[in-house]
Amino acid sequence: MSNSATDRAAIPRTLWAARGRHTASAAEDVVRRTLSRHKESGDIDDFAEPPVPGDSPGHVFEARWRAGGTVTVRARLTLVPRQNGSAGQDWTLVAEAERPWDDSWPSPATLFWPADGSGDDGAWDHHPTVAGLRFRQVNGLPADDKEMRRRLRDAARGSWCVNLVVHEAMTPDERGRLPLTRLLPPGLRHRVVEHRAAPQQLRAVNWALKDLGVEVPRGGAVLLPPDPAPDGYDGHEHRVRTVFLDGSEPAGLIAALRHFAALPLPLPPGAEEALTDLRENWTLTTVQEELERQRQLVAMYAEALDAMTKSRDLYREAAEQAHQALAAYRDAPVPAALPHQQQPGTRVPSPLQQLTRTFERLRLTAKGARPDEASDGAPDGVPEAAGAEPAQAAERPS
Repeated sequence: MSNSATDRAAIPRTLWAARGRHTASAAEDVVRRTLSRHKESGDIDDFAEPPVPGDSPGHVFEARWRAGGTVTVRARLTLVPRQNGSAGQDWTLVAEAERPWDDSWPSPATLFWPADGSGDDGAWDHHPTVAGLRFRQVNGLPADDKEMRRRLRDAARGSWCVNLVVHEAMTPDERGRLPLTRLLPPGLRHRVVEHRAAPQQLRAVNWALKDLGVEVPRGGAVLLPPDPAPDGYDGHEHRVRTVFLDGSEPAGLIAALRHFAALPLPLPPGAEEALTDLRENWTLTTVQEELERQRQLVAMYAEALDAMTKSRDLYREAAEQAHQALAAYRDAPVPAALPHQQQPGTRVPSPLQQLTRTFERLRLTAKGARPDEASDGAPDGVPEAAGAEPAQAAERPS
């Protein structure tokens, strides 16, 4: 898979997507109980558990609800066992609305998972790839500089979530030690991982962020750039100079997060497949949707039948024209050959061959007409050689 942002489709504005890890056992039971509770309370319209192929070890859940009372949202959660054989299951959740997503709508995560976080039911909010990170908690950065650098780099690489790094200007009180994510709009709350740097870690965290091209201000926050970053990405727009850890709403941070979420970010690895699965294998349809689906199928079949009929008529017309042309060719008389035309099979010499033959005849003719070198006398009309006249004069009588 290419690492270029231009080689991957952008995240649709209608999509809410997240990934995580459930560390306890029987995650599917937790999801069933949560969905049943929300259906009884009217938070969701309905849910289903579509069958999966017999060789698949995972589970699939579907749910639909109306965000804001009018906008239909369809969501699909997939559970699969951990690849490395460790306990727990990885989950992927994609939800698509009929119009662009509003951050004030309920978080799809809390409609499939319990929101209270108590007991094993609350073990669903772990980061899918980086051990020790959780969505709904403050994640303190490691004291070791190299370990800090490794954690931030791994968290930013191909992540489905937004990574937020906050620096504490001074040791916060009890309210300041609570996660900032609880103050975010519901649509952003479970897509943000909060990394917290202690007051003495400012230089170390900026050293760790150097490879990512960003730095956190003292007492402020910064959003880690996506990997790969889209064209024209500017990290300065996603840096907050001051974040108050006093329990008040972080307005500047929320504005930066909304600006970040509105970017044409590339779909993370696996998100395109999950979205396609939601759209093409959706089973939780209403009567009206099923009727519309059958109408679309009928229209598609009628269009295909019409195309086949037109193709058959064109083929029949072409065949008839070919038969007529063949019959006309057979009935046509054979034209007589003209006198000057060459008979079939007669080979016409090329101009070069004719010239060569002419020179050959001239050479042979000249050779046959040349006198033999041993014969005496000269040809008629040719005077004898010089010196013949004195000899004849010497034989003449005096």
